[in-house]
Amino acid sequence: MAQPRRIVLLRHGESQGNWDDSVYERVPDHALELTDKGKRQAEVAGEHLRQVFGTERVSAYVSPYRRTHQTFRALALDPSRVRVREEPRLREQDWGNWQDKADVLRQKRSRDTYGHFFYRFAQGESGADVYDRVGAFLESLWRSFEKADHPPNVLLVTHGLTMRLFCMRWLHWTVAEFESLSNPGNGETRELLLGPDRRYHLDRPFERWHTPERPFEGWCA
Repeated sequence: MAQPRRIVLLRHGESQGNWDDSVYERVPDHALELTDKGKRQAEVAGEHLRQVFGTERVSAYVSPYRRTHQTFRALALDPSRVRVREEPRLREQDWGNWQDKADVLRQKRSRDTYGHFFYRFAQGESGADVYDRVGAFLESLWRSFEKADHPPNVLLVTHGLTMRLFCMRWLHWTVAEFESLSNPGNGETRELLLGPDRRYHLDRPFERWHTPERPFEGWCA
């Protein structure tokens, strides 16, 4: 099995929705574009990734949303060394109908009380739903490692919540651990690095907004 040396997760640059969430009342989530700031964030991320990857080959997977496509293009990676595929399972959580702003605010308050992992938006998804499709993608990814010529680098251009759920699935975090972490900033990366023990380790933690309780005595993460 040709396990890659690193798996890089990248959140898209700032989008119109990150800057002004009223845009969701007029534009579908998947069609939102990067702001000028978001484009600069993606370009800076590209400078970093070109140094990280060097002359090595990369297998890239990109969420089908417009802002993630724009982010990937702004990275300006060498196309002769990058195999890129659109991957719908890496899309953003489906929030349902955003045209009713008052209802969205009500649901967000309910989600904060109920929990981000389990709360399902009306006509949309819960974090648990996203976890399931990320898990299905992960199984496909592992199968791709069976090829002897698999590139030493994997790049996932995706969304903040999806990044956290991918790491939750890969590193076997509990729901409480997931709930305690914040999304990375726009244009930020996290890297899963293959260690001498043949296990992957996160290069730096996600910001933690509170310390989770262990679910029961004797729990081992």
